Amino acid sequence: MAERGYRLKLIKYYALSGLIIVSFLAIACDRELAAQKNVETKEAKYAIAVLPTPVLNTPDFQSVFGGRDGRTLKLTAKNLIEEVEFVALPHTVFVIEDTIMKGSREILKVSTKDYPYHAVSGYYIDSRFVEKRFEKPQERQRKLPDKNTIIKRLLSPEQLGAIYVWGGNYSKGIPEMLEFYKPSGTLSGDVLKRWTLKGVDCSGLLYEATGGYTPRNTDSLLFFGMPVDVKGISPDEIAKKLKPLDIIVYKRHVLIVLNSREVIESAISQGVHVKNLLSAVRAVSEIMQPANDYKGDGKGDKFVVRRWYPE
Repeated sequence: MAERGYRLKLIKYYALSGLIIVSFLAIACDRELAAQKNVETKEAKYAIAVLPTPVLNTPDFQSVFGGRDGRTLKLTAKNLIEEVEFVALPHTVFVIEDTIMKGSREILKVSTKDYPYHAVSGYYIDSRFVEKRFEKPQERQRKLPDKNTIIKRLLSPEQLGAIYVWGGNYSKGIPEMLEFYKPSGTLSGDVLKRWTLKGVDCSGLLYEATGGYTPRNTDSLLFFGMPVDVKGISPDEIAKKLKPLDIIVYKRHVLIVLNSREVIESAISQGVHVKNLLSAVRAVSEIMQPANDYKGDGKGDKFVVRRWYPE
């Protein structure tokens, strides 16, 4: 009888222990499910570009790339897509400010250190170009290439002859645009290039060649680096002062010095092309005054020369 009672106690003990273990497992499982649910419902605060990412000043990408008929680009009279601000390079980090659904497409309103300019309408990206993150990723590394590498990139086959694309700074183009915003018909020529943003604007030419090291618009390039003293001197004297990668900048445009004889630029009418340095300086000097300080030197139209590459 004593032995039987002892066995009954053991059975009760193990049964109770099992119940406690099951209870602990159930609690742990519930906590895990709750944590998972919190992660799923929590909104990501950041995004990182995994592809070259078009950044627009409107959330309505479809109206720009396709329009009502599915094959029309929204162009100005000068064939510019003014809704495009720039192309964010891979590893660019965005702060997500809002999420907007356009049909099945998720459009993110964002800000980024790579484009620190104010816009009343804000800046927008298609979420298919990025990965969303809950924790802030490391910012894109900015490493200045050596001078010869930059000049070689400026004169590369992808750059020379590339068309002028407003907001463009990725001359290879973005083929994913044909997948994400598939045109309803066959595209060719410059329309195909503009649809895939295969071209560069004037500051985008330098931005791409430096791997995204330089500022992305001319307003910033006006004050980038150090001034070259050109105030009050002739075009011939200015030309003699210039060194490779010096930039000749005025409102809304920049030319890049290649050597003692040539400059390169991306112009609306001609795209990316090389021209004579002295002729370029003379042409600019005919319509603007050379200045050392864009804001401080007198009034009227003027241009400056900035030496930004370290000696």
